[in-house]
Amino acid sequence: MVVLSHIQVAPLLKAKEEGVERLAVSLDLNLTQSEVGIEAEGILLPDGQRLKWEQLREIEDQKNACYVVIESGLERVHYFSPRFQRAYSLYPTENAPTMLLASFPMHRIKGIDPQEDTRRKIRAIAPIHGRVLDTTMGLGYTAIEAAKYASELLTIELDATVLEVARRNPWSQQLFTNPKITTTIGSAADVVPGLPPESFHFILHDPPTFKLAGDLYSGEFYCELFRVLKRNGKLFHYIGDLESAHGASVVRGVIRRLQEAGFQRVTKAPEAFGVVATK
Repeated sequence: MVVLSHIQVAPLLKAKEEGVERLAVSLDLNLTQSEVGIEAEGILLPDGQRLKWEQLREIEDQKNACYVVIESGLERVHYFSPRFQRAYSLYPTENAPTMLLASFPMHRIKGIDPQEDTRRKIRAIAPIHGRVLDTTMGLGYTAIEAAKYASELLTIELDATVLEVARRNPWSQQLFTNPKITTTIGSAADVVPGLPPESFHFILHDPPTFKLAGDLYSGEFYCELFRVLKRNGKLFHYIGDLESAHGASVVRGVIRRLQEAGFQRVTKAPEAFGVVATK
C-alpha cells in the first residue's frame, strides 16, 4: 500500500528539477523508505505503478490530506459516516499522521507528534502488563503501543467508518495483524457494562471532548471502569491541556467523579494531558 502526502511528494518534485534519476523516499507516510525512479512523465514505484507529475502536484497542493495510490490513480483518505453525520480523514505530520474528526485533530500535533503523544499516555501508567482495555480506538496508536507490553488488549471503536481510515493508514496496520489486539465496534458506554468484573490490569481512556462524548465523562461510566479494573489496577484518563481554562475546569469534575466511583490516588499527569487513578 502506497500512501503519500505533500511531505513525501516535495522531495520528488525537487529531484525532478535537479535531474535526479532515482531517489529514496517514503511511500508510507514516513514509516519506511523505498527507492523510486524519476522519469520524464512522472515516477515509477517499486510495484510497477506510475504516477504522473500532475498527480504529484495535486498531492503537494493539498497540505491537509493523504492519498492512497490505487492502480496508478489517487484516492484521498477521507470518509463520511452516514450514521454519525461526520467526516474523518488522515492529516499528515512529519511523523505518524493524525485523524481529523470534522476538522479537529485527534492527537496533539503542536510541538509534539502523535507517536510521542501516545508514548506519554503509556508512560503515565507504566509498567504495563497483563490485560489492557483501550476505550476509544481511533487510529489505534494507543492500542498498538500498549500491546507491546500487554498479554491481551481489547480496543473499542464507536464508528466502523474509523476502521476504514485505519486500514489505509500504514501506521495503524498492527491493529489488524497483532494477535494480542481485539477490536470491537460500539459505544464504550454500552460495551464496558457487558465486560466481566475485574478483568483488566490497566485501562486507557482517551475520549473525545466532553461536548462530543459527555457520557464517557459521567460518574456512571467511571463506576463501570472501576468495576472491570482489577484491584491495584491503573486507569489513565486523557483530558487535554490541564493548564488551559477548559482543561482546568474539566479536570476538577473528572477527579471528583473518579473518586466518587471508588478510585484512589487520583493524580494529575500534566505531561500526558490527563490523570492517573488507582483501584
